[in-house]
Amino acid sequence: MRLALGVSYNGQAYQGWQSQLSGTTVQDQLESALGKFTAQKVSTLCAGRTDAGVHGLMQVVHFDTSIERSTTSWVRGTNSFLPRDISVEWACAVPPEFHCRASALARRYAYVLLESPVRPSVFSGRVGWAFRPLDLQAMQQAAQHLLGEHDFTSFRATQCQALTPIKTLERIDISRRGAYWRFEFEANAFLHHMIRNIMGCLTTVGQGKKHPDWVQEVLLARDRAAAAPTYPPDGLYFLGPRYAPHWGLPDRTPLFDALP
Repeated sequence: MRLALGVSYNGQAYQGWQSQLSGTTVQDQLESALGKFTAQKVSTLCAGRTDAGVHGLMQVVHFDTSIERSTTSWVRGTNSFLPRDISVEWACAVPPEFHCRASALARRYAYVLLESPVRPSVFSGRVGWAFRPLDLQAMQQAAQHLLGEHDFTSFRATQCQALTPIKTLERIDISRRGAYWRFEFEANAFLHHMIRNIMGCLTTVGQGKKHPDWVQEVLLARDRAAAAPTYPPDGLYFLGPRYAPHWGLPDRTPLFDALP
């Protein structure tokens, strides 16, 4: 049987998603909990790997197992072995042809940013921080240059292992509620640090340091040195992949309502 899980996590305490020898990753914690619950070794695949400090609201994984349990049992049983900052949100049996990564139509992220002269305290590690005022219209204008299929080399980390820098950025939505900004991104796939590098450029424009058309110049340069510094991971959330309806998987979790 093939099972898909929706997983949420606070990424502050972990060295990213992907398993490492240190054992201090989200994947290591999840597979350890699944192993204890099933009394078998379980290996998972994920829809999108996240870096150290990045959070997940609906990471999707799949694995094959001979264990027969109800979906409720998979959720509650696995959670009983997980640390408090990681939770299985849902479980669904899926056909053997389902693949959490290859079946995804798109991937979604949100970056939450506090605009304040004072750094975040209660939400430290969970939001980014801008101490200068931001201009919504300027950032929206800049974001338009990034929509569609482009070579995103200028927004790619030097250690990125993707086979091609060409990606299709389908949506950038920017909104504000009080002192909190929310930037949402949806694309067929993302490069390593791509969103954090885009955030650096958008906020540079938002602070009036660059004209919105500068973002197009950065894009066309195809040179990481042309872009702004990489934004910190603190406010970045993986909202999860988007799948075709016939797979019958959830599109969101209650945690989505917690973001500004």
